[in-house]
Amino acid sequence: MRTIAVKDIVKAVRDMCIHANRFQPADVRKCLKEGGAREDSPAAKEVFRQISENIDLAEKTGLPLCQDTGLAVFFVEIGQDVHVDGNLTEAINEGTRQGYGEGYLRKSACDPFTRKNTGDNTPAVIHYDVVPGEKLRIAFMAKGGGAENMSRVTMLAPAAGWDGVKNFVLTRVAESRSNPCPPIFIGIGIGGTFEHSAKLAKLALMRRVDDINPDPDLAAKEAELLALVNRLNIGPMGLGGRQTAIALKMNVSPCHIASLPLAVNIQCHSSRHEEVTL
Repeated sequence: MRTIAVKDIVKAVRDMCIHANRFQPADVRKCLKEGGAREDSPAAKEVFRQISENIDLAEKTGLPLCQDTGLAVFFVEIGQDVHVDGNLTEAINEGTRQGYGEGYLRKSACDPFTRKNTGDNTPAVIHYDVVPGEKLRIAFMAKGGGAENMSRVTMLAPAAGWDGVKNFVLTRVAESRSNPCPPIFIGIGIGGTFEHSAKLAKLALMRRVDDINPDPDLAAKEAELLALVNRLNIGPMGLGGRQTAIALKMNVSPCHIASLPLAVNIQCHSSRHEEVTL
């Protein structure tokens, strides 16, 4: 049994919250830096130029990539041979509190009815999984409101099949237009139950832009659907262009014989996520 100190967890979470909001992941940064070269429209090229400039300014000044520094979402894998010398949930929330406070990041968490701000961007949204081993892996995502608002979960009829999935995703992106600040990243969760499909979709957004689904059939479906999305010609910031979406990733799980759960989780171009293993 390996013991991990709460203070180390707090510091790791604090640092992730600050760093992820200031520095784009390398794979995302590369795509956004090179995006303009793939566009024909002057407007689309200019949007990519401004996105690239914004990335550079954030790195240079230490200011956030976007004023919406999001709700703090965590995916935590805790090894079955790990012991935390305190309350893990409280440690993650304290790290979030420190990161958003000391990093001068906007606090967006509020009561859904009174709209009163909690003041420190907590409580964080935390998903736990127990895995073999003696390590603790914490993945952080800053989820902005504009993109999250465009996300949806539906329960398709089983007979809808792949065509039904495609139609729902394309309709959702088309209706979203410029609201999620395209070019976007699309996470799709298929199967499980109502809530599990949403978790699968959000997890898909944590995948690298350049990875290829190990399942050849799913890899082909991801490529097909990404191409269809980009034919919508919504383009960067909704001004038209080849790249409405930079990447589309899909997670699939078995579901009930009478159901076909489908979740579409959209992420803005400022796809901010980071992970640490303790």
